Amino acid sequence: MTNRKLMKKSSRNKNLWFERFIALTATINLGLVLFDITYIGWRDFYLRKLPQIQKIYDPIKGIEPHRETENYLRTVEELESLVGGTEKFSAESVEKLEELRNLSVEMIENNPFAAVSKSGTLEKIKNRMREHLDNESSKRAFSTFWTQEYLLQQGLDKELTFFNQKIKPLIATNYYRSIGENGEFIDRFWIIDLLFVIFFALVLLARSYYVKRRHSGFSWLNAILWHWYDLFLVLPVWRWLRIIPVLLRLEKAELLNLQNLRHQAQQGIVANFAEEITQIVVVRVINQTQNSVKRGDLTRWLQKSQTLSPYVDINNINEIEALGGIFVQTIIHQVMPKIQPEIIALLQHNIDSALNQSPIYRNFRNLPGFGQMQAQLSQQLATQIATNLYQALVSAAEDPVSAKLSSQLVKSFSESFTTEIQKKQVLSEIQNLLIDFLEEIKINYVQRLSEEDVEQILEQTRKLHSGVSVALLADTKVSQKAYPYQTRNE
Repeated sequence: MTNRKLMKKSSRNKNLWFERFIALTATINLGLVLFDITYIGWRDFYLRKLPQIQKIYDPIKGIEPHRETENYLRTVEELESLVGGTEKFSAESVEKLEELRNLSVEMIENNPFAAVSKSGTLEKIKNRMREHLDNESSKRAFSTFWTQEYLLQQGLDKELTFFNQKIKPLIATNYYRSIGENGEFIDRFWIIDLLFVIFFALVLLARSYYVKRRHSGFSWLNAILWHWYDLFLVLPVWRWLRIIPVLLRLEKAELLNLQNLRHQAQQGIVANFAEEITQIVVVRVINQTQNSVKRGDLTRWLQKSQTLSPYVDINNINEIEALGGIFVQTIIHQVMPKIQPEIIALLQHNIDSALNQSPIYRNFRNLPGFGQMQAQLSQQLATQIATNLYQALVSAAEDPVSAKLSSQLVKSFSESFTTEIQKKQVLSEIQNLLIDFLEEIKINYVQRLSEEDVEQILEQTRKLHSGVSVALLADTKVSQKAYPYQTRNE
């Protein structure tokens, strides 16, 4: 027995480590997917803070330096190398200034940032240059900035420092992204992802084969759908959906506890459906009742006539009479004997109250011993009345003649009541009132039902189930303490 337990424990540990390996692999793959999805948006951050990542990953996304903006920055570097720290402009450096003025106008007019949806960056560059030169035209601002007179007047080092800190980093963020024959941007991430897809596909096939062997009636489709969430790991599209199998795998590997999240998700889904389903059911029942009243089913029920929809009697017993008989017998033989002391006390109180209100009693109330005699008399009288009443009820219930007369009375009352109800004016008024009453229920009650906090009801239900589970667990622990040997043998 001990060896078998050890073998089971060892097998479970192996399965757990395998599940953890799969879960961690899927987590790494999801991390790469999320990195790939967010890379374009975060590229400027990587360019400033982690340029090594940008240099490695740009080719995967088909990103190349943009020739126009790269030529602009290269021209600025050439100007800096020509001028150096001398603050003197040679003929070649003057030509570079003119070239920069032309390149600035071309950059503003051609907008090389638009192809990769970075036009906002160009607007930021233009605004900074306008503000720096206090000029409303960005073209004139650039043309003025790249002149020998302005740079010498404002200080060459100061202006080049402004450009390198405020303008150059923005221009450097621009890039060119290659487009494939399908008209889409080139993206080579599938090469990296393919290794994970092949691995997860093999795992899915192995799991499906194992499931198919355990369940001989399963087809390959059913076996694959047994682990349906793993299909997201092999789909080359909608890769962000891989978060579903990753979360499930992490929970299965006991690396993540999603019990509360699962409860909240289930509660939210059930709450959304419960409100609509409850409204549909209630409105449907009310509508059917209204239609039944409009069709005259109430009249046919009162008349008990054999129509197209006759009343079906399944046992040849008048259930109302039978229930009435059981109710009467229960009251007489079970209830009355138990409450007889309370009935006697009530009668005695009423008798005492009646005597206290009598003028004759007031005259004799002060006589010695009269109060005690009155208490005994009222108690005996109340006991006698209660006993006689109970015996009368028992006799009436057991007397066949009395039972027959009572039955005739009930029958006569029912027939008279039904006859009066069937009068056209009364019946029509009852039908209209019933229809209006049901319509008011539909408007008021169903509306309040839709506003009711269904999630609170579900939470109370969940707590109720949790309480039942805790109680069962406590009973199990108590039974284990009470019968330790039996539990151990089992």
